[in-house]
Amino acid sequence: MELIPIKEKLDENAEFASHPLCEEILSMTVNYYKNVGYSPPWIGYFVKHNNVMVASAGFKGRPMNGSVEIAYGTYENFRRQGIGTTICKQLVELALMTDPAVRITARTLPQNNFSTRILEKNNFVCLGIVEDLDDGSVWEWEYQGN
Repeated sequence: MELIPIKEKLDENAEFASHPLCEEILSMTVNYYKNVGYSPPWIGYFVKHNNVMVASAGFKGRPMNGSVEIAYGTYENFRRQGIGTTICKQLVELALMTDPAVRITARTLPQNNFSTRILEKNNFVCLGIVEDLDDGSVWEWEYQGN
């Protein structure tokens, strides 16, 4: 599985611009960079598996106060195949390789679902409900190491 960086500007991402599964996320990600900055490796990625785009993933900006949030989503046709679990693991590894002291978090809807199971498989623990500016009441998760 390969994390392919989404570059800072639309015209730098020609490979994704016409891909039907990437168009909307590409635009959203480039706009997001305008708000939070473009600081590799703390950026968005498309995910390729067996030469096929299967997901998007990334960090919700660079670490702030020693903490960084991950996010990922597997495209519908590729769910329930372990891809989300692998992507989560790769984001954790990238974060720790870049900054071994960083606190890694994730947020999910406040209910047990595929996202919560992926986080549990990757040694995240639910800390409880927090208020998210974009999503309202969500569960916050924290990576606890191996």
